Amino acid sequence: MLLSLASWLQTLSPEFGYFRVFQYITFRAVMAAMTALLIGLAFGPWVIRRLTELKIGQPIRDYGVESHMVKSGTPTMGGVLILIGITVSTLLWFDWSNRFVWIVLLVTLGFGAIGWVDDWRKVVDKNPEGMRSRDKFFWQSLIGLIAAFYLAFSVSETSNLRVFELFLRWVQSGFSNDLPPAADLIVPFFKTVSYPLGVYGFIVLTWFVIVGASNAVNLTDGLDGLAIMPVVMVASALGVFAYVIGNAYFSKYLLFPHIPGSGELLVFCAATAGAGLAFLWFNTHPAQVFMGDVGALSLGGALGTVAVITRQEIVLGIMGGVFVVEALSVMLQVSWFKYTRKRYGTGRRILKMAPLHHHFEKSGWKETQVVVRFWIITMLLCLVGLASLKLR
Repeated sequence: MLLSLASWLQTLSPEFGYFRVFQYITFRAVMAAMTALLIGLAFGPWVIRRLTELKIGQPIRDYGVESHMVKSGTPTMGGVLILIGITVSTLLWFDWSNRFVWIVLLVTLGFGAIGWVDDWRKVVDKNPEGMRSRDKFFWQSLIGLIAAFYLAFSVSETSNLRVFELFLRWVQSGFSNDLPPAADLIVPFFKTVSYPLGVYGFIVLTWFVIVGASNAVNLTDGLDGLAIMPVVMVASALGVFAYVIGNAYFSKYLLFPHIPGSGELLVFCAATAGAGLAFLWFNTHPAQVFMGDVGALSLGGALGTVAVITRQEIVLGIMGGVFVVEALSVMLQVSWFKYTRKRYGTGRRILKMAPLHHHFEKSGWKETQVVVRFWIITMLLCLVGLASLKLR
């Protein structure tokens, strides 16, 4: 919005020439991060008070870690604060004609709506389980498939008109499975290794990345500050990839496919980082507020969507390794328990408790130790992911 205003002012008089700075994505990204950060810090206390007045407190499972029982009643659904910061800041600073930012915003808010319903049921119904997993998965899959279908014809084109033309060619060809090379799956650390996915492969992979990332971040969000800081770091790193791939010169030099318009995602990633840091101010131990599913599901979906657009699905798995391991720990724990119960009559566990962060708590680590060490691991993994920009 501000970009359009600045462009209009420049047409009025040469005196407004200094507004040309708004044309630089890097400037707008920095301002987006600052705006989101200030919005979060300014409105955070008010949001926490409102959540407290509405008695929107986090229920704690009876079978959870005993030290967490003192957290019962802590305001949840604080992810609303993050979404406000991201949405307002992004709308102010990004180019409204950019289709990629719009699709990421829609996915983010769509997953946030699912999380809102889940959190609301936890609070109103006093049910720690919230929304039924089957219902939650259905709506996540629906949004993920819609985004996947659009992006399958979008990442290699320059406008919505070209996207529609590619879609028509796909229909007229009898639903052929071919897509331009820009939609291939890129293998990091190799110069020219990529795999064509085809329309159906692209859609399946995109659905898996978006829905999987959403649930992985949600499973990680179990300790004060544990999920939000890795989200900030991964979003910042993905913003660098978006800027490189959206720049014709940098993408050619670093042997990445050039995806016109993807650079604008740097603004969204910066806003996410700013909003996340603001939320961490109130979420650090002992937390004044929890993000809830409204925050975790939406942030995970946003990271997954940005990774798909920038063709960095594998790099997302590397940089978000903490999210991946947390999700795998739950899957392995549940699968092993069901298998041993069926085979031996009693269920057995691989970990003392899942997700993985609770296992370390049960092993004697303090909550802050788990959180900070997971942050350090994420920082190292993000550096590895960023190294793939040059080490190819």
